[in-house]
Amino acid sequence: MESKLQTVPVYSDVDRETFLRDIYPLRRPAVLKRVPLGPCVRAWTVSYLVQKGGDREVKVHVSPDPRMDFLHKNFVYRTLPFDKFIQRAAEAKHSDFFISEDESYYLRSLGEDVRKEPADLRKQFPELAKDFHVPQFFEPEQLFSSVFRISSPGLQLWTHYDIMDNLLAQVTGRKRVVLYSPKDALYLYLTGDKSEVLDIDTPDLQLYPEFVKASRYECILEPGDLLFIPALWFHNTLALQFGVGVNVFWRHLPLETYDKKDPYGNKDPVAATRALQSLERTLGILEELPPDYRDFYARRMVLRIQSRAYLRQPMKAVQANLDTA
Repeated sequence: MESKLQTVPVYSDVDRETFLRDIYPLRRPAVLKRVPLGPCVRAWTVSYLVQKGGDREVKVHVSPDPRMDFLHKNFVYRTLPFDKFIQRAAEAKHSDFFISEDESYYLRSLGEDVRKEPADLRKQFPELAKDFHVPQFFEPEQLFSSVFRISSPGLQLWTHYDIMDNLLAQVTGRKRVVLYSPKDALYLYLTGDKSEVLDIDTPDLQLYPEFVKASRYECILEPGDLLFIPALWFHNTLALQFGVGVNVFWRHLPLETYDKKDPYGNKDPVAATRALQSLERTLGILEELPPDYRDFYARRMVLRIQSRAYLRQPMKAVQANLDTA
């Protein structure tokens, strides 16, 4: 049995009005083609990136396995000048390497002070930032971060979710993106914000039998494409070629929703964190009961959560969109 495959809808020549009216309210992923991203799509060749990016030091993931595993850390962090990193990431085999001649590289750019500041392309790579036009699909003050994502061909990143809406601009190279709905979280075997299922194409169904129940949404991003990834949608990326992307995140919820000490933008909302902490305390209290009582009251609690917190009806914005279709 295989996961149910869904296609991600594709839109062309989308402007701000169309995005906010027809796409954003649906809260579903969408590929946006022919949205102006600036000269970066043509300009960002390997030689240009080496020249304009300079020798600024960057912290990169290096792995002997192209399928990176964050939970079990099958990679190491190393520091390289940006120009050297670009040259290595674009190569199939390396004469200079840390682990092996076919090791894979991945850069997720960071802020100036990684403990306090989000990544900002304009600050970290001003010469390259001039080439990239941030799509104006949200208010300027909502912008949280603009993140370089650059990877070796064949590199696959673990399945995870983000708590902010974001746009992934695939500037160069081709990339496969597989997504899963937040409603399928029960089938993804989560540890924190990440899925334990690394091989999503041929999963071990003895270890992860419920995984096949998750609906799989898939798309191929070509150079110049944008992918809208709504908050909480799980995503897994596979670089089909050496590629450069820019990930733009924005705060679509009130500012107080977010953890102020979160430069990466991947901590759960403040209220969700409090709720999860309360749950852990509650589970500790249940441990005081005999096993059969613990099981009984845990099931009652699950039913209470389902009745109080699960979405029973489409969100108002979605329903309004459907009513006017």
